[in-house]
Amino acid sequence: MFRNDLVDQEDPVLASHTAVAGGVAVPQYDLELLLADRCAQLGVDVRRGIAVKGVRSTGGDLLADADADADVVVETDAGELTAGWVVAADGGRSPIRKQLGIDFIGTDPELVGYQCIADFDDTTGLSHGWNWTPRGVYAYGPIPGRILVARFGPQPEDRDAPVTLEELQEVVRDVTQTKVTLSAIHGRATRWSDNARRVKHYRHGRVLFAGDAAHVHSPFSAQGLTLGFGDAVNLGWKLAATIQGWAPAGLLDTYDTERSPIADWVLDWTRAQVALMRGDERTKQLRRVVGDELFTVPGATNKMLAVSSGIMQHYDVADDATAPVGTTVGDVVLTSGRRLADFAHDGRFVLVDRTHDGRFADAVQHLSERIAYVADSAADTELPSLLVRPDGIIIWAADQDDEPASDDATKRLDAATLRWVGTR
Repeated sequence: MFRNDLVDQEDPVLASHTAVAGGVAVPQYDLELLLADRCAQLGVDVRRGIAVKGVRSTGGDLLADADADADVVVETDAGELTAGWVVAADGGRSPIRKQLGIDFIGTDPELVGYQCIADFDDTTGLSHGWNWTPRGVYAYGPIPGRILVARFGPQPEDRDAPVTLEELQEVVRDVTQTKVTLSAIHGRATRWSDNARRVKHYRHGRVLFAGDAAHVHSPFSAQGLTLGFGDAVNLGWKLAATIQGWAPAGLLDTYDTERSPIADWVLDWTRAQVALMRGDERTKQLRRVVGDELFTVPGATNKMLAVSSGIMQHYDVADDATAPVGTTVGDVVLTSGRRLADFAHDGRFVLVDRTHDGRFADAVQHLSERIAYVADSAADTELPSLLVRPDGIIIWAADQDDEPASDDATKRLDAATLRWVGTR
């Protein structure tokens, strides 16, 4: 866990992303409510309690013939659904991925983890917070009865079997090296591992993979939800552009080329975390070096917080471009007091023109249905003009002191719009 007292809230990277700078973690339940409300506003048909069984094509090769005049049939326990495209977000054990025989590359697990709320007859010997032992790691609290325990060793024979009170007690006693007794489990206990894998390719014809169906790893540091959300915002506008017929050539394929490296990085990040949890004496010393020495260096925790939150990710969106191009836009406040995000709710690109003469308006006027133009003549001449994709990625930037006569900034803007926005 990151220590807030080691975070410099004035750090410019964190400060530009206000939620990260404040250390705000959004609970999954709250996020689901927000998204459900947004779906209702847009009239999205959300059907719950339906199990997906597989997919098939109405004609042609489902995995290869993306341009064929055919649809995809999704088979469920509530009947069949037909669509032009399917995004398989059906979990880490994705039936669609398995049915299609998609390669799931990565590394086997080293540990088995459990989490639940339980009643303890006696908690003598348990320590609150994170604790390492020769057999694994456990966290007790802060909610009464909440226990998370991870044990290095072989996997259970039946990973799908419900976690029993007896199984949980045996693991808790083994890892904590205490004689605690559990009398009841509230709700459902979960079992997981550090199995770290991803699909070799995110796109297979008219089927695309996202979320846990595209990648699995240990849940430490809450990377899974952030990674899956990144998939969704990256893919959503590209698939919409493809369906609506205005996507530039190859746009949908960039979903795979952009998200695969991000997934690789997160998998390596989670593997490194697991490596630091091993119970041998050498790893114990390494934890002390990382936690007590490296993390206390000024700026180190800032960097780790920024990296783990996802705001440091970078996409190759323009040739020979330097930051901020390719990075996630921050919480940009305009001179009017409004925010850049206020202009992004309809799914368009956003061009913030900070020149005093509105120099870039004519370059995007013919694409007004896809680009929201925002004139924001800034008093701060160091702030650049920006073109931002619907997923918040900066694809073009120009300093206010760029030489107008050379028209270099406008040429780069034209190149960015041609590559990502297309033509009328």
